[in-house]
Amino acid sequence: MLKLVYIGNSKGPIEMLSANEHLSITVQRNTLAAEIYLKSGQIPDAILCEMTLSGGDGIRMHEWVRQRKELNHVSFMLVTHEFKEDLYKEAFKRRIDDYFVIPLQKVESLIGRIEYLKEYRLKIVPLEPELEREITYHMPLSKRIFDILMASTALIVLSPLLLLVMLAIRIESKGKVYYTSRRVGRVPFDFYKLRSMRQGADADLAKLAKDKNQYNTASEKSEIDFGIRCEECSKLPEGKFCSPIIHIGTHDICESSYHRQKKEIDKSKSAFIKIVNDPRITKVGKIIRNTSIDELPQLINVIKGDMSIVGNRPLPVYEAEQITKGDMSRRFLAPAGITGLWQVELRGKGGDMSEEERKRLDNVYSDHFIGRNYSFWYDFKLILRTFRALFQKDTV
Repeated sequence: MLKLVYIGNSKGPIEMLSANEHLSITVQRNTLAAEIYLKSGQIPDAILCEMTLSGGDGIRMHEWVRQRKELNHVSFMLVTHEFKEDLYKEAFKRRIDDYFVIPLQKVESLIGRIEYLKEYRLKIVPLEPELEREITYHMPLSKRIFDILMASTALIVLSPLLLLVMLAIRIESKGKVYYTSRRVGRVPFDFYKLRSMRQGADADLAKLAKDKNQYNTASEKSEIDFGIRCEECSKLPEGKFCSPIIHIGTHDICESSYHRQKKEIDKSKSAFIKIVNDPRITKVGKIIRNTSIDELPQLINVIKGDMSIVGNRPLPVYEAEQITKGDMSRRFLAPAGITGLWQVELRGKGGDMSEEERKRLDNVYSDHFIGRNYSFWYDFKLILRTFRALFQKDTV
């Protein structure tokens, strides 16, 4: 008979588990009672813990359990009343053994899972707690001095060109010659560019993003299909799965199939927007985009301290809001920049780059601002690569 500790107050799962003759269940209503019970030397085969508890939550309870070597072989399963994608990912990241959604289904499957985890955890060696590293940002003095000197000099030297370009923009289309938008670097700020689009272009963005966004290459799939068995599962007998089972409401699905389908759905909800052959761009706008002349007013942002010459591209607010969680948020450790690793690589590939590759390159550059990794010469090499890639066919 398997010994099970259930931490929580939900009547349904407690009654269902108590009724099974193969389980010996002990119920603890809150984290304090559970800690006292487990400290007394009572070692169960598994712990089922609800996420919402009096005195804490399931994530903190899992941390408490894993800090005790005597409980290392005890499997820990998180229980919630509804499936939440962020919580599921967090549980997986923290190595919680399994994730269930109330109402629990098929006690036999749960028992099989406990038995498997019991054998599995007996074989693993407990890991020492990883020391948390404080990640902070600091603008290197050499970078700030270089930014001010280069931006000021460039504005003075290029002022005649700027005046001519602004005159051309005004002649071709009515409206202001410059464009201001709210962008996010390390903090939100007003972002300056020369106008390369016709007036009212922002109003057409939603439709164009849906029809012509380069990063929207996936199908219209919008939800998980629980009726689909993955190729590996289809080779197994009915009721058997190729990977651990995820329980969502009344449905069971193998972890492999779930993540494969979720990846397709996520691709159709791209964080970044890049319009292919954007019809909103004017004739003058195409020229100044190809030569990056439209970026020159950002030198004012550099002098103000909003941006740097080299950094990660500042994002529109609607893009930044989608990537403020998880690993992708590391990109905000670096300052916003006029040019940078992503921009140089994109130009080198003729404007053809996946969203995943762009995210990865943003993080690669941001890692230079953790600890003492910053190198002035690395920035200088990116500037040289930018000059070589200024002239191109695509507007990126």
